[in-house]
Amino acid sequence: MVHTYKEALSWIHSRLRLGIKPGLKRMEWMLARLENPERNLRVIHVGGTNGKGSTVTYLRSILNEAGFQVGTFTSPYIEQFNERISINGKPIHDEEIIALVNIVKPIAEELEQTELGPATEFEVITTMAFYYFSEIRNVDFALFEVGLGGRYDSTNVIRPIASIITNVGMDHMQILGNTIEEIAYQKAGIIKQGIPIFTTAQHEGALSVLKKEAIQQKAPFYQLGKEFLIKEYHPLENGEQFSYQSKWASYDHLHISLLGRHQTENAAAALAVLTYLQFIGHLALQGEAIRNGLLKAFWPGRLERLNDRPVIFIDGAHNVQGLQAFKSAVETHFLREKIKMVFTALIDKDLTDMFTVINSMNVELYLTEFDFPRAAPVEELQAKSGNTEAYCDKDWKNMIRKLVLSAKETDILAITGSLYFISEIKPFLKEMIQLRKQTGSSINLPKEK
Repeated sequence: MVHTYKEALSWIHSRLRLGIKPGLKRMEWMLARLENPERNLRVIHVGGTNGKGSTVTYLRSILNEAGFQVGTFTSPYIEQFNERISINGKPIHDEEIIALVNIVKPIAEELEQTELGPATEFEVITTMAFYYFSEIRNVDFALFEVGLGGRYDSTNVIRPIASIITNVGMDHMQILGNTIEEIAYQKAGIIKQGIPIFTTAQHEGALSVLKKEAIQQKAPFYQLGKEFLIKEYHPLENGEQFSYQSKWASYDHLHISLLGRHQTENAAAALAVLTYLQFIGHLALQGEAIRNGLLKAFWPGRLERLNDRPVIFIDGAHNVQGLQAFKSAVETHFLREKIKMVFTALIDKDLTDMFTVINSMNVELYLTEFDFPRAAPVEELQAKSGNTEAYCDKDWKNMIRKLVLSAKETDILAITGSLYFISEIKPFLKEMIQLRKQTGSSINLPKEK
């Protein structure tokens, strides 16, 4: 038995050493021992390469505005571990983490003695979420974000009321496959017999794989640009405006606060699911709940603006698609202004293609590294970038401190790359912004490379 929050987290994180072990047998075994709490939930399952967290946020925000209690299971976290299991957008309490660990830990230890072997960290957390939403809080809806892939992901033990696949891109190739089609096959694994699937995927190869799976599963297939549409897109100073159209419902001049045209796609996917569920009588939504829910939706670490003068924002653009969306948003909202861009990434990402995107942007590039097992060394980043003008500093705190405190009020500073990096630096970045406001002065940034 664990008695403190620190002990609970220590036990959960100790299972990181087990790595990633695709498959559902361990999950099914643990959930059976808990009398299958996942079967009591009305779940919307969200997979894809990018945009899963934002789509979950739109779904949750609209449902909250309509008066529903909503549980969300997402990863990774940005500021605190508890974010991964949240109710109505608020992380669960430390005491609840302790209680959940004391429920799941004996079962995980029992599992470890079987031929199935030990449960991974992600499997343990997923089991905790299922139990919490079903047996402790009894939510109206549970929104589960796929951790990796889909077909063999720990969350894929559920039978949802609807599923979403946001898009399919080249990421986690060492596990999911080396082609879009192979990766799409893994994503398509969340498509269930007779359960509607909604997608914002654009790649023809990926769509072909998803459609084939939907046909095999006799699952109704709804695609952005066909069954549901985005109309009249306009960028706003602090967000985006668009109209939504489908055979289930239509709404004009919707506003979202998250930046980037890609966010209108995530919002449209959420709208498609909810308006469909309303159309078939599964829930009731007023137009006001939809409009307010979209406007209030907030997802940390995604083009999140932390300061206005100078503009400072963070974005977890952790793969090629993420960087393409980042580039589009920056060029839309900041026109031709040159920005200072801090970037770092994991060594197993497609760094060459990522730097192709970065090098096509109007940026002054700053490269750094952070303490994480798979973090790319700054020398590797500089070599892959091909940018001899990039400023490099192994000490990200030193770099951030100098950039924030020396920035002019007209500057634009973007910190992007790995979500794990964004999670680590955000508290320090906010501290430096506060220090800048308190001192009201700046320091000179040395031009060292």
